[in-house]
Amino acid sequence: MTHEAIFSGFGGQGVLTMGMVLGNAAIIEGKEVTWMPSYGPEMRGGTANCITIVSDEMISSPIISRFDTVVALNQPSIDKFEKAVKSGGNLIYDSSVAINPPTRTDIKIYSLPGGQLAVDLKNPKVLNMIMLGAFLRVTGIVQIDSIWKGLKEILPERYHNLIPLNQEAFMKGYEYLKI
Repeated sequence: MTHEAIFSGFGGQGVLTMGMVLGNAAIIEGKEVTWMPSYGPEMRGGTANCITIVSDEMISSPIISRFDTVVALNQPSIDKFEKAVKSGGNLIYDSSVAINPPTRTDIKIYSLPGGQLAVDLKNPKVLNMIMLGAFLRVTGIVQIDSIWKGLKEILPERYHNLIPLNQEAFMKGYEYLKI
C-alpha cells in the first residue's frame, strides 16, 4: 500500500500540521513516510501545501505531481490541484469557501463545510483537524488511535490542553462523510 496525498490551503490554516500528524501516525504504525512542505514567503495568508506519502514499502522519491488524494482548504487549492488527482483518486474540499466546486467525473469528490463546522466548535483554527478526519474517513490509511498519538507528539506540550478540542474536530470531519 502506498498513498500519495497533498494537503493545501492558505498559510496559517494548519496544512503542514495535517501532513505532519498523518506522517507521525503512520510512523507509529511502522510505515514508511515522506513529508515535504511548501509555502510562500508570506507564510500566513500565502499559499501552503505539503505532500505526505505513506507506504508499507520504502518510498523512492518524495517529489510527485499526481496524487491519490488532494485535500483543499481554499478555492485556489481546488483550482490548482484538481487536475493533479490521479484518475480514480479523491478530492476532499471545504465547501464553505468553494466558489467553483470541482467538476471532474473520473475522481471521487467529497465536500464538507469544514469552515462552518469549525465555527460551530467555536474555533476556526480546528479546520485542519476537521479536514484530516474527513481524509482518514475516505482513505483509512492509519488508525484513529495513531492520529491521537501523532497529535500529542506534534503539538508542543503547552498546547496539550487543546488536544480534546482537536480530537472533537477530527471526529466531526470523520463522521460528517457518510461513506
